[in-house]
Amino acid sequence: MTKFTDIDKINAVKRYLSGKESLQTIADSIRVNKSVFLNWAQQYRYHGEKAFEKVYATYTWEYKLDVLNYMNEHGTSIRETAAIFNIPAPSTLTNWRKQLEMEGLDGLKMKKKGRSSMEKDNRKKPVDGSVEALKEEVERLRMENAYFKKVEYLSSKQGKITKQDKTKVVYELRTEFPVIALLQLANIPRSTYYYWVKNRNRPDRDIEFKKLIQSIYDEHEGRYGYRRIRDELTNRGHKVNHKKVQRLMEELGLKSLVRMKKYRSYKGTMGKIVPNILNRNFKAQKPNEKWITDITEFKLFGEKLYLSPILDLYNGEIITYTIGSRPVYSLVSTMLDQAIEKVTDKAKLLIHSDQGWHYQMKQYRHALKQHGITQSMSRKGNCYDNAVIEKFFGIKKSEFLYLKEFDSVGHLKLELDKYINYYNNKRIKTKLKGMSPVQYRVHAQQVA
Repeated sequence: MTKFTDIDKINAVKRYLSGKESLQTIADSIRVNKSVFLNWAQQYRYHGEKAFEKVYATYTWEYKLDVLNYMNEHGTSIRETAAIFNIPAPSTLTNWRKQLEMEGLDGLKMKKKGRSSMEKDNRKKPVDGSVEALKEEVERLRMENAYFKKVEYLSSKQGKITKQDKTKVVYELRTEFPVIALLQLANIPRSTYYYWVKNRNRPDRDIEFKKLIQSIYDEHEGRYGYRRIRDELTNRGHKVNHKKVQRLMEELGLKSLVRMKKYRSYKGTMGKIVPNILNRNFKAQKPNEKWITDITEFKLFGEKLYLSPILDLYNGEIITYTIGSRPVYSLVSTMLDQAIEKVTDKAKLLIHSDQGWHYQMKQYRHALKQHGITQSMSRKGNCYDNAVIEKFFGIKKSEFLYLKEFDSVGHLKLELDKYINYYNNKRIKTKLKGMSPVQYRVHAQQVA
């Protein structure tokens, strides 16, 4: 590679400035790359012959940041900015910009080489109460204030904060505070941050999937988790792994709500306790073979309400339900009468419940015996024996009670009827091959 003296560079630039020869012609004649020669010309334009004097400079991180800020504010190119500040190689600015984007201020600071572990351990830490310690504390508090202010703003604007949002906040503050400290504050892994920085300008390949996931989530009012949304996507002709759906939902900040505790109707032995015939065998081969029931309690407008449904273990369909302001026996007896009217062959039907006092009553046991229905009860204090109805109560509260606002008890009852209809006819289930309970039952009957 040919080495050029200061005189060589000055003479070549003067030939170009005379206007008699083109830049490419001169670059070819002295055998130098055109871009390198262009850089010489720009340096000469701003600094004259002093531009080519050899200076061994060490740039501070403050100076690097000033240069990069000048380039951003004035819109100058990397080559022109290097010429303005008389930085010999424009690639130096490229490296500075990359370091700032990836590591923030830490990336612009000089890293000492060859430091031993002993030297690291012997570094002096600021003594509590000293000026240095107070400065560090002030800087830490300033960082926390800036970070949480941005996070709070996003929270008030979007209503939810994702890991991606936190990463963006760290990226925005990288020129003011150390990235490592910001990541610790945000509780974000370094790998997550650097992956996002590296790929932030790339087009989102999953943008259409995200729109579809969001629309399904909104359509079902936030009731669907990632598995059910995956099934709905499959129903619409989109094959996608459930892990990808889970990841995209996390990026969108979509998740299910928590569930409440249920009402306990057990008051000791008040009638007759029967064996646990169901014995956690929650699978049924056909409709109206195994039913389960229970009562759940919730509050509205300062008063308690009680819901008593019957669920078919064949497909999870709600056969019928009753709702009232008191957990009286008629809540259960009316529900039972309504359910029995829908069954023609009662001889092979089993109804399972817990040991609540309603199900111990002589009237209840007599009604089952009169219709040839077998009774089964969970063991005392064992909610797992009736886990399916427990799960339904949790789903109903998180998908219905937590997502709706009611004007009155009458309004709640109206909306509950709509939700039960939605649950039976539209809400798909993974274990039902992506179909709703009614769709699954009808499909099975057609196949048979």
